[in-house]
Amino acid sequence: MLTTGESIADIVFRLEWKSALAAHTQVQYAKKVNFWRDCFPDKLYQDLIGKAAHAVVQRRFAPGEFLPLPDEKKIFDIAPSQFGQKTHGKQLTARRGRFYPKGILAGIPNVFSENIEPFRVLEAEETHIRVDFNHPLAGKPILVGADILKIHPTKDERGGSCTDWTEILTREAGMQAGWQTESTDFFSNNPFERMDEKTDRLFYQLPRFVSHMDDCAKKTVMDVYGQYLKPGMGVLDLMASWESHLPADLSFSKVTGLGLNHSELSENPVLSNHLVHDLNKRPALPFGDDTYDAVVCTASVEYLTQPFKVFQEVCRVLKPEGVFALTFSNRWFPPKAISIWTRLHEFERMGLVTAYFLEAGGFDTIETFSSSGFPRPQTDPYYGQYVWSDPVYAVTGRKCRA
Repeated sequence: MLTTGESIADIVFRLEWKSALAAHTQVQYAKKVNFWRDCFPDKLYQDLIGKAAHAVVQRRFAPGEFLPLPDEKKIFDIAPSQFGQKTHGKQLTARRGRFYPKGILAGIPNVFSENIEPFRVLEAEETHIRVDFNHPLAGKPILVGADILKIHPTKDERGGSCTDWTEILTREAGMQAGWQTESTDFFSNNPFERMDEKTDRLFYQLPRFVSHMDDCAKKTVMDVYGQYLKPGMGVLDLMASWESHLPADLSFSKVTGLGLNHSELSENPVLSNHLVHDLNKRPALPFGDDTYDAVVCTASVEYLTQPFKVFQEVCRVLKPEGVFALTFSNRWFPPKAISIWTRLHEFERMGLVTAYFLEAGGFDTIETFSSSGFPRPQTDPYYGQYVWSDPVYAVTGRKCRA
């Protein structure tokens, strides 16, 4: 069966683009895309016609083809009094480089309080705030891929809603990157405070044999790590627990686990050895220079209160060109998450972790990755309560050559 102008298909879309400091990939699962009713860029639509299941197409869009070009009129100054309606009982403060929903602004034509479309703050001064209403990918070349997973039998129907897939694919795209080469103000106003400031040893003294992601998301994490890990590598699993997220088909020379609960670490099936170590109390890693080929950290970066020191230590123990790969989702233990994490959009959190790499120094080849929209596995305890699998976000960097 080949796709036609009336086909319905399940498709995995992929967006790739580059910012000034990193490369970015976004993966979006799209169920029952309707070729007759839904909206695509015409060139991508034509590429998808006449294809069989499992076909993969790619189309590179020049600036202005996939999204409008930047418009200088969409960059303008507002008064500080126009910014920051209260949300959740707290007054918002404008921070350079950060994104906010347009609905928090007052006195802007055609902007209403219900508007959640993001805009970026370019400057935040006492006298004015400069805002950018352009899409963050405006003016950038974009590579769009589409993997046709399944073609459904077509029924004779002409009703229903229309989905704009360009809007879906780019709704959050670009929020993971800073503005040009400017740094983003993530670190004002006590960003590393937590609800529970008691020692982490108390919080983690009892084992928690719980999963932080569903099985679909775990497989995505393994696939991400599998892009960087090779057989025979020495791997450090930072802030590890009872589950391994390393690819099961790879054999490593050693896998060291560093975490906060001995019982959990003892249950991890791939660890060669493990250490109980509180990184927030002692960010120095108890390993020699250039020890590991790779370091991974799964669903835990949001708990680091001294991330710059930890990233510097990771750089020290990595071999030259070794990779540091961090993955996370949108679930965490609220009492122990740092405050800035809870205040950011999910895509902005990739920008925060990117900032950790840049502040620590010693890393290059920074990449971000996101995956969302996949159906939640029926075996998951939250199946029926949530439709979609947990999203997966990743940020990776390589230690610079010696």
